[in-house]
Amino acid sequence: MPKWVEILSVKSKDAQLLLEMHIDKGESSAIALALEISDSLLILDDIKARKVATQLGLSTGTLGIIIKAKLEGIIPSVIPILNKIKQTDFRLSNEVELQVLKAAME
Repeated sequence: MPKWVEILSVKSKDAQLLLEMHIDKGESSAIALALEISDSLLILDDIKARKVATQLGLSTGTLGIIIKAKLEGIIPSVIPILNKIKQTDFRLSNEVELQVLKAAME
């Protein structure tokens, strides 16, 4: 495992257990941990978990984070990343791709 990877455990198991009543354990753990750590980024692609996280004020989703990285100048363009994503099993419709390009001002 890379040295920059840090594995953390949720401190508030109560929050995680409450979330588990609505979504899977893995997503519940990730959301509970994101709530504990200020200024954290949470990437969830499970629709139900994303809805829960959004209701709790957390931003989620791979594409949203890519757009944010472009708008904040962290990456110069979303196009090369979208091209790599399309080579995987990640589902990306033409309509969504166009929305991403528009949101990233490309």
